[in-house]
Amino acid sequence: MPEEFKKLPTHIAIIMDGNGRWATARGLPRAEGHRVGTEAVRRVVRSCIDFGIKYLTIYAFSTENWARPQEEVNGLMMLLETVVVNELDELHREGVRIQHIGRLESLPAGLGAKIKKAVEVTRNNQRLVFTIAWNYGGRDEIICAIQNIIKDGIAPENVTEELVSGYLFTSNSPDPELLIRTSGEQRLSNFLLWQTAYSEWVVTPVFWPDFDKEDLRKAIIEYGNRDRRFGKVSSK
Repeated sequence: MPEEFKKLPTHIAIIMDGNGRWATARGLPRAEGHRVGTEAVRRVVRSCIDFGIKYLTIYAFSTENWARPQEEVNGLMMLLETVVVNELDELHREGVRIQHIGRLESLPAGLGAKIKKAVEVTRNNQRLVFTIAWNYGGRDEIICAIQNIIKDGIAPENVTEELVSGYLFTSNSPDPELLIRTSGEQRLSNFLLWQTAYSEWVVTPVFWPDFDKEDLRKAIIEYGNRDRRFGKVSSK
């Protein structure tokens, strides 16, 4: 862990926001903002490896994003496919394990197959667990968990926080200690509603395409200065 960090989060979750506004401010199509945003993803993955972060989860496409113009949705799908295909070999060499959370069955069949391949190829890697939330919604995740708990015939008195966590899409990852949202917006947008109950938030005005290693470093430093009380009295 770099000496400048008082403490290091095991898991960082990021709401990548501002791609469209970044492009509009430059007189460019919104799709260009999403394309440049993939470069920021590459930078942040590399930075997490350098800093020793073990888990990174990014919010790439929500269940509500289908309501965007079809041209933008198609462009986002193409970008995901490009990232999964073009970056797979390098991520695998770097020891990155790729995971997906969300509804794969709603994605185009070819894209779903490529995501499954990336997950399978990297499943034994341990340097960084990189989770992509694509066609994901926090409420949908919780509903899915409740449905499966009922299907499994679990008695109400046996339902605990630990049990519910085990039925979520993120069951094999710890809850994020640090949640970062770019572009200055201050809302959760249906992202990891259960898992972020006690996450520390860092909101930055930087649009996602401009977010870089220095911005991530600042967020981790701010996290290190927080007194995480979990509803208890301060330890200081």
